[in-house]
Amino acid sequence: MRGTSMKHLLAILVAGLFMVSGQAYAAGSDDPPKAADLAELVAAKKHVQAENYKEAIPLLEKVVTAQPQNANALNLLAYSQRKSDDLKASLANYKKALAVDPSHKDAHEYIGELYLRMDDLANAEKHLKRLDQLCFFGCEQFDELKAAIAAYKKKKGQS
Repeated sequence: MRGTSMKHLLAILVAGLFMVSGQAYAAGSDDPPKAADLAELVAAKKHVQAENYKEAIPLLEKVVTAQPQNANALNLLAYSQRKSDDLKASLANYKKALAVDPSHKDAHEYIGELYLRMDDLANAEKHLKRLDQLCFFGCEQFDELKAAIAAYKKKKGQS
């Protein structure tokens, strides 16, 4: 009985880790991530939180290679690339993340911010419109992209 309880507890802890890690399962996949992929994803998130984007990128590239349908990893990779000024790679990976998960709110916000950085207001506004559809009762991603667009317009002298 004690051994069974321990196994049950371990299973609950592992399941909780997957939930806390930001949907560690690859979108569209029933296969759980490998321990190495999960460890690299957790390490990469720590680098991103510390704004060490260049250190996060190779870890995220490994995760994406192993799990090409992991929209969260693709989004985090694109975010790190954008923050490291690799705008072309960032755009490609945001598009991949949204192809995997068209409702990924963070990817919509961040690609919108990338488009603003690339002076492409029309595409940024398309992603704001999509966030408006996804965030029925409002959400942080919508608010942040809306504020970024307003600041962009003010800077450019637009209304």
